[in-house]
Amino acid sequence: MSGQDRLWQVIGRTGRGVLATIKRDGRPQLSNVDYLAGDGVIRFSSTADRAKVRNLRRDPRASFYVTTPGGGTYAVAEGLAELSAIAAEPFDAAVEELVELYREIRGEHPDWAEYRAAMVADGRLAVRIHVDRLYGWLG
Repeated sequence: MSGQDRLWQVIGRTGRGVLATIKRDGRPQLSNVDYLAGDGVIRFSSTADRAKVRNLRRDPRASFYVTTPGGGTYAVAEGLAELSAIAAEPFDAAVEELVELYREIRGEHPDWAEYRAAMVADGRLAVRIHVDRLYGWLG
């Protein structure tokens, strides 16, 4: 197995990482996020009014840091972010993607109608980071 494949394994098995975006003044802005990774893409949800989303609209470059529980191994994925539309209707494409993300990360929701309504009310969207560089330390 190649080093790149092993780094993807680190990213794929963790589920929580740190997103770095670029603030208007050029400094990094860091956010903890629960995510799903696969096929060269890291996906998570956010509300449209969050700093990370504002930063990614202005500059789509992103870095994503993941470490193992003991901290001896880490991976960093870099790439360009793509933002879905903001959830506007309970059964629109944005909400369908958010439902898929929720299921993959947390499992079944006890009330999908409530969840769908909350996604619209919160102005939630999906973020996709298309990874073009991967590096780290495999301990």
